[in-house]
Amino acid sequence: MNNSKRFTTKQLVGMAALTAIVIILQFVGSSIRFGVFSISLVLIPIVVGAALFGAAGGAWLGFVFGVVVLLSGDAGPFLAVNPAGTVVTVLLKGIAAGLAAGLVYRALQDKNRYLAVIVAACVCPIVNTGIFLICCKLFFMDTINAWAEGAGFKSAGAYMILGLAGVNFLLEMAVNIVLSPVIMRLIAIGQKENER
Repeated sequence: MNNSKRFTTKQLVGMAALTAIVIILQFVGSSIRFGVFSISLVLIPIVVGAALFGAAGGAWLGFVFGVVVLLSGDAGPFLAVNPAGTVVTVLLKGIAAGLAAGLVYRALQDKNRYLAVIVAACVCPIVNTGIFLICCKLFFMDTINAWAEGAGFKSAGAYMILGLAGVNFLLEMAVNIVLSPVIMRLIAIGQKENER
């Protein structure tokens, strides 16, 4: 969205609809678990919002994602250990993932819009998971060492990669890469129909 102009009704409605989708998908997605934590189906509307409404739109949707993660109880194991660290982790990873997706999309959209959305769909879960892992190291390492030992891992690093992030990250990446371009294509078709 261009900050020098007022938001159009279409932009406001689009962001409101994507915000509602983020909320619903996070609450539904929090019940789908692979390992300890749920996968983030919500990254798809974040990527779509970042592509349609820019980095600020992606950051907003990432913020909403973070707030819903905190409200849904999905961050409960971490909240019990370090509430402030959990809030910083959850909000930062969501905002940064949406912001990065929007910046990448904008950088590539003039070359090829579908390549831009695919790269943004890759960047979003990478940033989300990367910040999660960095914040685990910063805020939760003692607890993660205990969890790793309890799960039979020889190192906390292996546990973080394989136990906390591994399968979830791969599923999030695959779902994003497949569905984000499809949704963008459907939106493009709908926009062409509206222009007629």
